[in-house]
Amino acid sequence: MKTYTLHKLLNKHDELKDRRHPMFEKNRFIRFIAYFMVAYYAAILLFLGVMLPQGMGDPHTGVAAFHVFDSGFYIILITDFWLRFLLQETPAQQAKPYALLPVRQSFLMKRYLIKAALSTGNLFWGFMLVPFAIIGVLPHLGWSGALAWLLGYWLMIVANSYMYLLTRAACTRHILWFLLPVAIHGGVLCAAFLPDTNLMRSICTIFIYGLAQWQLWAYAIPAALIAIGFWCNYRLQRSIVYEDVAKKEDVKVTKTSRMAYLNRFGAMGEYLKMEIKLRMRNKQVKIQFITGVGAMCLLSGIMYFTPAYDGEFMTSFICLYNYIVLGMMTLITIMGYEGNYIDGLMSRRESILSLLTAKYYFNSLLLLVPITINIPLMVAGKISLWMNLGYLFFTVGVLYPIIFQMAVYNKDTLPLNNKLTGKQSNITQTIVSFAILFVPIGIEKVSLFAFGTHWGYAVMILLGILGIATHHIWLRHIYRRLMARRYENMEGFRASRP
Repeated sequence: MKTYTLHKLLNKHDELKDRRHPMFEKNRFIRFIAYFMVAYYAAILLFLGVMLPQGMGDPHTGVAAFHVFDSGFYIILITDFWLRFLLQETPAQQAKPYALLPVRQSFLMKRYLIKAALSTGNLFWGFMLVPFAIIGVLPHLGWSGALAWLLGYWLMIVANSYMYLLTRAACTRHILWFLLPVAIHGGVLCAAFLPDTNLMRSICTIFIYGLAQWQLWAYAIPAALIAIGFWCNYRLQRSIVYEDVAKKEDVKVTKTSRMAYLNRFGAMGEYLKMEIKLRMRNKQVKIQFITGVGAMCLLSGIMYFTPAYDGEFMTSFICLYNYIVLGMMTLITIMGYEGNYIDGLMSRRESILSLLTAKYYFNSLLLLVPITINIPLMVAGKISLWMNLGYLFFTVGVLYPIIFQMAVYNKDTLPLNNKLTGKQSNITQTIVSFAILFVPIGIEKVSLFAFGTHWGYAVMILLGILGIATHHIWLRHIYRRLMARRYENMEGFRASRP
């Protein structure tokens, strides 16, 4: 088959992929919400692109608005990098369906890497950059400078895309690779915010101005990063596809802790062991845990050292996020990993109830992590003790019971040895996650408005205590509803096993 014909065929497959997905008809409303959110954030960026040039310039000192904007260039790259974990597929995910067909893997990998660079997602920041260039750059540098300014930003975003793909792929080999971008971005933020003299500001300003002036040394930097990222991704992503399809694994004989101290709890103790081992052995769950803890530390660190998040909404959001994120990452797909051996669980009376109870206890104990992280924020006066207690009890007693309802409806099996090309969560679970992250803040504000500061949080604490005290009742209710749907769910688990 000729290369051009193959390109056309693969493009047709890409267009039909989403339309042939079994969830296409079920998620029309949710897809409408997703499109609405994209349009909403595009409108926000467009608004910022129009308003920022008017507020950043200083006519008295002669500092142009785009110089001030360029000094925070690293913030755009860091934000873009972490948002890609939610939105961007890797070349390995796209090439896997063709791995066993008579199509050259080198051709597939190069095609998808080039497609990743030319993706429209890399142009999303253009909603802010284009109006900013027209208003803030064009009057100073002319059309040539404005186009060079936009081109430079696009090249750095493409390089950022390749760095993300490389990090995501390297994490499948060893989870500690995830710490590399955390260390780099943390170092950049520390260099920007901790010293009295912001070194990053002058470096970014000089670099972007060099791009706007069409200077070769400035363009050599993104060109080198793109070339290195392309070559490294080509080698690494291709090997990952081969290992995933061939089921090649490095088996190491390790000594596993028996955790005998949990034997005293009987069947529930065995399920607690399963929860611990799931996080120790499953690559995806490991990445989720480290991502959650890293995000908590990053947001809390910014809040502790800077006044950036001192607003009422961000203070409430960070406090809520710290408490809910670890549980939400695994509980939103509750029963997904158990779908691999659901037949064995269903064969024993009330084993599902013991499993749900063990999950509730284990995820409640995990809240010791955010409690520890929030202590410095309380000492610094960023978060009040009442807010901390309110969201702690509200999470355990109200939000967890809501997320546990997903156990009744989830029926997609998740691989126990989940890899880069593994199955991702569906849009319904994503929408529920967003609701859990933002609805409690509205409840908090209504309680504070109705009952005052202390009594408002007291209402949240009392609701949480009520949910904790009745956890045996609502867990058994979830168990009964799940058992009423057990045959439908078991059919779904069996059909979706890898």
